Amino acid sequence: MVEDRSVSGRIYAAINFTLLAIIALITVLPFVHVVAGSFTTNAELAANKFVLIPKVWSLEAYRFIFSTNTIFKAMGVSVGVTLIGTVFSMLLTALMAYGLARKDLDGRRTINFLVVFTMLFNGGLIPTFLVVKELGMIDTYASLIIPSSISAFNMIILKNFFQNIPEGLEESARIDGCNDFGILFKIVLPLSMPAIATISLFYAVTYWNTYMSAILYLNDSAKWPIQVLLRQIVVLASGLDHSAELDGTVPPPDQTIKMAVIVVATLPILLVYPYLQKHFAKGALLGSMKG
Repeated sequence: MVEDRSVSGRIYAAINFTLLAIIALITVLPFVHVVAGSFTTNAELAANKFVLIPKVWSLEAYRFIFSTNTIFKAMGVSVGVTLIGTVFSMLLTALMAYGLARKDLDGRRTINFLVVFTMLFNGGLIPTFLVVKELGMIDTYASLIIPSSISAFNMIILKNFFQNIPEGLEESARIDGCNDFGILFKIVLPLSMPAIATISLFYAVTYWNTYMSAILYLNDSAKWPIQVLLRQIVVLASGLDHSAELDGTVPPPDQTIKMAVIVVATLPILLVYPYLQKHFAKGALLGSMKG
């Protein structure tokens, strides 16, 4: 009987491993194709629609993308907006989430309802644009940060996490003389690092992928973030006139450049993820223990 269970367990493990390997392969292959396609030539990419290992390695796509200094400035804009916006958003989200997590807050249910209401209905594109314009944020970097500084979904997640912190810790800190801000920054936030790291990544990805806000609110192309500039490069590279050049330097390889643009736009976020992965794992562990 023990041998039967052992054999059945091995069969199950083999089937499970095979299925997971197939799913992982299906997930990874598109990324490998995009990276390989960015390092190959147009001719090879046109002949082989799916490339995993280039036969002829080429840096033409990246040479075209980086043939202008404006991309470095756009990268700096995106990095600055992402860093400042993430810190600003986390500060506002934490303050609001902590307030709504307090059961003794007057009007707590009403405020919660209003927050959830914004997840279902919003003012729309034109009213939002008019508000940004009247506040004098047109053609400023503030227009990329302030209108989207708080996500109702992220705030609710953080509020629920705060509610799971034992009240005894806050009461002990209050007895020791801590006020609400002291409790938040010295007790609650240090205990909420898994949630803080996760939501920070959500905000960082949102700010890094800023495109529509930049199109609507930024008239000066010198202030464009990387996503808008890369889109313009793709448009230029996909134009009918293949002899067109960016700043008169390198002719655009229209197919491989699309792959290279995806790599350039995705790589910074992929580099950040390993530093936050341990917090994700810890958050999952805490959730299982509390459940």
